[in-house]
Amino acid sequence: MARAHRVAFLSTFFASLWALVFFQMFSVPGLDPAIVEQIWPVIPWWFLVTFGSYSLWSLGWGLFTFRDCPEAYEELMREISQARDDLSSRGLALD
Repeated sequence: MARAHRVAFLSTFFASLWALVFFQMFSVPGLDPAIVEQIWPVIPWWFLVTFGSYSLWSLGWGLFTFRDCPEAYEELMREISQARDDLSSRGLALD
């Protein structure tokens, strides 16, 4: 649970910081306010797109390297066989 607490804390911290700057209660030192007004509102979308890209890459890499884990492959094939046998025993016709 420590990891979930850490993620929740960091998410809350950065969301609060983003909101404070977005509602102009806090200014970003060293940046022109006009630039902050243009860029700051799209930062959550940038994080969302970045997270989606990372998730798709991670999923694709997992599928690409699936055969590199022979134990996992054998276990999955065994589970598929057991599921087919169970469904066949219940009267479901499978190819």
